Formats: sequence, structure tokens, C-alpha cells
Amino acid sequence: MYFTRITTILFILLTYGLTSCKKEADVTPAPQTLVANAGADQNVLPTDVVKLDGSASKGNGQLSYQWTVVRKPGNSTLTLGNTQTVQPTFTPDIVGYYEFELTVQEPTSTTSNAKSQDRVLIKAEYPTPITLDKDITAKTRLFDRIIDPTKPDYIVASNIRTKAELTIDRDVVIAFQRDKQLSIETDGTINAVGVSDQPIRFTGVEAQKSYWAGVVLYSSSTANTLSFVNVEYAGSRIAFTSTKAGLALYGATKAQVALSDCRFNNNDGYGLYVEDGATLRTFARNNFKNQTEAPILIDAYNATRLDAASTFTGSNGRDVIEISSSSITGAQEVKWPAFSDKTPYRLLGNLTVEAGLTLQPGVIVEAARDGMISVNKTGYLSAKGTADQKVTITGAGHTSAYWRGIIVYSISNLNVLDQVEVSGGGSAVIVSGQRSALTVYGRGATLSVKNSRISNSGGYGIMYTSDATLNADANSVNTFASNAQASLYKL
Repeated sequence: MYFTRITTILFILLTYGLTSCKKEADVTPAPQTLVANAGADQNVLPTDVVKLDGSASKGNGQLSYQWTVVRKPGNSTLTLGNTQTVQPTFTPDIVGYYEFELTVQEPTSTTSNAKSQDRVLIKAEYPTPITLDKDITAKTRLFDRIIDPTKPDYIVASNIRTKAELTIDRDVVIAFQRDKQLSIETDGTINAVGVSDQPIRFTGVEAQKSYWAGVVLYSSSTANTLSFVNVEYAGSRIAFTSTKAGLALYGATKAQVALSDCRFNNNDGYGLYVEDGATLRTFARNNFKNQTEAPILIDAYNATRLDAASTFTGSNGRDVIEISSSSITGAQEVKWPAFSDKTPYRLLGNLTVEAGLTLQPGVIVEAARDGMISVNKTGYLSAKGTADQKVTITGAGHTSAYWRGIIVYSISNLNVLDQVEVSGGGSAVIVSGQRSALTVYGRGATLSVKNSRISNSGGYGIMYTSDATLNADANSVNTFASNAQASLYKL
């Protein structure tokens, strides 16, 4: 019996020991799958110090970490430091989205290229716009505050006068309360430069035409620049000289600005008003739609700064470039380009040419009722079209005898009309009690007219004095139609 008990005890111990060894082997951890975890997405203020966190990543043993920047705002200069730590930090340098990728690896892995990746998105913006209600008297930069481009970053609650350097970043939206205005004073400057997919917007708090007053520029600084800027819903009150506009340049202070890739939409009055004496330093690829009046009211000299690539025809009250009664002066020849959308120049009064003026092929000029073009001694007029792109000079009313005509006093041999349509002149006496669409007047005055059509004059087609010079074949190389008096008349 004693021997039987000992045998039983040994069997139990042996059985327990074997079972215990098996269980101990079973709980040995199985290899884990390598998983990168870049942490949860975050919404932060642009001034916050942001901590990236890869500590939830999983693997076997020690992991290596590598963070990279895969997305940031277009004008951000951010570089991430300490990229090989588990929790690097950074401070956003501008409003927008920042995306980072975390790559984790096991340095001791038997598979040398084994790695896992994950991304985290950081949204940096301010929650509300800033109200602007005081003049700008110190150097100021307006940053983008809110990512959504339909929401304002700044709200203008009072008329703001800028008396210092003002810089506006891309994607900034400035919304004006009713009738409020931004003026750039003589001691101020504006530099507003957006990009094609992040334009700057000057708009109304409400999207209504004539809601806010507009931008008025008095500054003559060469720093004044607007590029990829939208000006919309302005023109609620007069800028100056009884004229409303989205953007107005004051002539007496010789205001100037460079405009490129800007859009003027839904403004009461004009999109752009340039007074005689002000300067468009550059003008390129601008677009005008749905102004109450015309796209632009401009003086004759600044009209030479316009470019063929800009577009002016788009549901405006008058799809024309309106030219105030003014003069073209200076020592160098200037050119009026033809526009790709065939927008005409419309003279609101008389045009005086004191320098060289060239009308390029395809140009259309419409003259005001009883208006005239005077080419004086120091100037000349060169209008050379082609068979399929004629230069057209006509009356704004497109009827017979609507405008007075062209008179040439200039002695320059550069006075040439070739492949030109001249119609509707001779509305009133132009000189010596006579009416004529084209007049060459005075000693040495010179004009060559060829391959052109002169029609619907209220007087003569061409009139010239005995001491002036007109090409001898003018009667045979041109076409005359429906003129009230003779084709040619010599005073």
C-alpha cells in the first residue's frame, strides 16, 4: 500500500510538470505586425506649437521614426525639425492645411525593407475675422486667417485711410460694410499679390452690387501693385468727379498702380477709373464683367497701356473702353491695341494727338456726338489695318453725320490711313465753315489715305487746303459712299 501511494504521487507530479511546461511555452508572445500610427488629426491656431505623436505605432522591439512634410500651404516656408523623433513639434507659419507622413521601421527586422506609413492632417486657422475700423498708420501686413475662401478674414467697419505700407497676402478676403471705402493716401502704398487659385478679394459683406464704396488710390508710389485681385460689389458712392468705380486712380496726385490678372465684377459705375494725370504702370490679363456703366473710364494716354489679352465684353452697361476728353502727349510713339474680344474704344469728347499715335490692326474707335480727333503739329496718326483686320473709326451712334471728323495739322509723313473704315463724320463744321470726315489743313499738313472707305459723312469725304499735302491718288485708291457732298474737296 505504501508503494502504491508513492507511485501515485510521482505520477501526479510528473503529469503536472509536463502540463506546466506546455502552458509556459504557449504564452510566448507571437510576432506583432508593424503598424505606423501618426496620431489623430488636429485643429489648431496658427500660433500654436503643434506636437506630432507617433507613440501609438506598434512593432517588435525598438522602432525607428521618420517624419516628412507631404503638404503645406503654397506660400509656407515651413521645414520640420527633429524628424527622427517620436514626437517632433512645429509652429504653423501660415493659415492652411499641413499634412505629415510617419514612416516606422524595425532596425533589427530580418526584412530590411519592412516599414509602415501613416499620415496626419493639421488644420491651422483662426476662428473669426478681424474688424478693421482705424486708419493704417504703420507698416501692416494682412495675413490669411480663415481657410474657407467664401468667408472674410477681415471686415472693414469704417472708412480706412492707408498712410503707410500695406501688404495683403494671397487668399485674403476683405469684406466691407455698407458704403465703406479703402483709400491709399499719398504717403501710403498697397501691395496685394495673390495667385491664380488663391486670389485676394475686396468684396461686400453682402454680395450686392453697389454695396460698398470701392478703393481709391492717391499714392504715386511705384510699389503700388494689384495682382490676382478681385474687386466686386463696389461703387455705392462717388469716388471723385461724379464717378463711381471699384478702383479709382486720382489724377491730381499722379496716382499709379500695376494691375495684372485682376477681376472687376458686379460694380456700380465702372470697374476701373483712371483720371487724366494718373498712370497705369502696367496692365495685363485683366477681366471686367457686369459693371453698371462701362468696364473702364480712362484718359487717352493710359489707354495705350491696355493689352490685347484683357477682356472687357461681358454684360457691362456698355461693353466699350470709354476715353475721357484728353490728349496724347510725349516724345515717343504710343499704340492703342486691338482687343481679342473686339471691344471698341469710345471717345467721350475730343481727342487731341500731340505725339505719335498708332492704331493697330483691328482697332475700333467710336467717337462721341460731334466729337473730333485733332492731330496737331507735334503729333501724327498712323492707322494701318489689313484686308481682314481693318481699323474702324466711326460714330458711337453708328449713324450718318454723327461725329465731326478727323482734322490733321501735322506735317509728319507718318500720318497714314491704310485699310481704314471711316464712317459717320461731318456732323458739324470742322473748319472754314465746312463739314468733312477727313480734313488736311494748313501749310505743310500731310496725310496719306489708301485702300480705305469713307462713308456717311454729313459733308465731304476728304477736304484739304491748297498748301497741304494729300496723296495724289486719294480719289482713285479709296472708296467713297453715301457722303452728303463730294468725295474730295480742295479749299
